[in-house]
Amino acid sequence: MSAIRVLIVDDSASVRQVLTEIVSAEPGMEVMGTASNPYFAAERLREEVPDVIICDIEMPRMDGITFVQKLMSQRPIPVVICSSLAEAGSAMALQALEAGAVEIIAKPKMGTPQFLLESRTRITDAVRAAAQAKPRQRRAPASTGVQPKLTADAVLPPATGRPIDRTTDKVVVVGASTGGTEALRHLLEPLPVDCPGIAVVQHMPAGFTSAFAKRLDSLCRIEVREAVTGDRLMPGLALIAPGNHHLLLQRSGAQYHVEVREGPLVSRHRPSVDVLFRSAARSAGANALGIIMTGMGDDGAKGMLELRQTGARTVGQDEASCIVYGMPKEAMKAGAVEEEMPLGKLSAEIVRFSHDHSPRVQARASQSR
Repeated sequence: MSAIRVLIVDDSASVRQVLTEIVSAEPGMEVMGTASNPYFAAERLREEVPDVIICDIEMPRMDGITFVQKLMSQRPIPVVICSSLAEAGSAMALQALEAGAVEIIAKPKMGTPQFLLESRTRITDAVRAAAQAKPRQRRAPASTGVQPKLTADAVLPPATGRPIDRTTDKVVVVGASTGGTEALRHLLEPLPVDCPGIAVVQHMPAGFTSAFAKRLDSLCRIEVREAVTGDRLMPGLALIAPGNHHLLLQRSGAQYHVEVREGPLVSRHRPSVDVLFRSAARSAGANALGIIMTGMGDDGAKGMLELRQTGARTVGQDEASCIVYGMPKEAMKAGAVEEEMPLGKLSAEIVRFSHDHSPRVQARASQSR
């Protein structure tokens, strides 16, 4: 297979150099070129089209959000936003995702060897995911102004003993990655205020998830907020895993609450969908609905299989509606997905699940073979 060709657009020469070194050192990737602002990038695009663009937000002459909007209305190319972790920057990065960017990564900076290793991993993983994305052409905005506000074993052991009995209390656990920011909006926005409590892992760096949760909260009828240890998962509430922390579902009597926990990367991610799904298998079993959505890689496949084996309902987003059909595909291959359906039907599935009182049969482990 040919190498993934990357165009780097950033006004900082040092950032362009660091990103060039990271991308060039990764097998199967090469830097097609660099540009200090979107105008120079546009000139380069007339000569050659890259597979992926890594783009800053705040640049001279044209900001990154406007650049992404123009790209998506004229020639859709997968764009990875490379931004600082500042709160203001994170809000702008979310606007870029709405404009059509497919991924967010943090700018690499000096730190411990472990930090640099994890930063390199996140950047190259984001480029690979973007290279598989299918960006859709979008209409140009009406104005050029600012967009309106709009293995888990390392963390917890597998479940032991018999599955938890079905009760009246239900929960929904959701995992997503590349393309998931907009997919989650489509999932959560139509939900009624009496829907089951929802715990969400969206692969996203620290510093972005708080603004992401606030944006969703402003759009949805249900309450959406970034999770804090001890939060009770109640009907009409969705809790988003904080970036760089795992999210676990716990049960105390008849109530569910969440724990935010530090720990190593699981399935190359923190937060990890596998960790959330395993915790749901341990704490909720047949009382849970697991949904795995658009994203690259296999995070969530093993955890969803454990969830299904406890009798939980498990659903995957179908290929046609995924930006990247990676995580749902791997979960399907593992025998973890009971049914696939398009993004537009997932909200209705949550509502249907909340009213379903029929007993569920524990799935056999042989289904994964």
